[in-house]
Amino acid sequence: MDRLHLTQHISRQFNSEIEDVRRQVLAMGGLVEEQIEAALHVLVERDAAASAEIREREQRINAAELAIDERCAFILARRQPAASDLRLVLAVMKMLADLERIGDEAKRIAKMAEKLVGEEGGTEVTAALSDLGVLARGMLRGSLDAFARFDEHLALDIMRRDRRIDETYRRLFAVLVARMQQQPEQIPVELDRLWCARSLERIGDRCKNLCEFVLYLVRGKDVRHSGLAKGDSPPF
Repeated sequence: MDRLHLTQHISRQFNSEIEDVRRQVLAMGGLVEEQIEAALHVLVERDAAASAEIREREQRINAAELAIDERCAFILARRQPAASDLRLVLAVMKMLADLERIGDEAKRIAKMAEKLVGEEGGTEVTAALSDLGVLARGMLRGSLDAFARFDEHLALDIMRRDRRIDETYRRLFAVLVARMQQQPEQIPVELDRLWCARSLERIGDRCKNLCEFVLYLVRGKDVRHSGLAKGDSPPF
């Protein structure tokens, strides 16, 4: 094989490896989204049947994180990517941590929700928790779509949706605190609901991080701490 053909072969192989990494990240993201959906089922529907499935899926998420991280390390060491390819690999390695932590939050929600299965939460609280879950899951799906398409406009839109999660969380927080003041004997139960709500709010923060990495990929600039998520104009 002459030098030109060898170079073309290596280039095709490298492009294939990069694309494989992208597909693996999206597949891992799909597992994390399923994890959120299952946790919400336990929390909102008060059905603990999904708990075993959640524990099994957590193992798959952790295995995916390790496999993708190892693949990225191989690409960095052997391929020495430059420019946009290097940004992709670095962004993926950071995104893995946020995806894994979103999975951890979902597992935490399911664990606390199991204790709440026999407790009546009331229509207002149940509806607020459901709304938080829908918003959080939607942010994750949107973040993954933005990554799949390298869509900066979608990424910005998803980042700004975090406000709605924060507002819903604050309202629910006030309701739960009032209930604890009125019924001190219910404090342990209401605290569990509060921690579930807090985990959903954190999922929104993690999704915002994912979108910041998408913007880094598209623009080549780190937009963390830039105020973009608050609706400021992009610093590009």
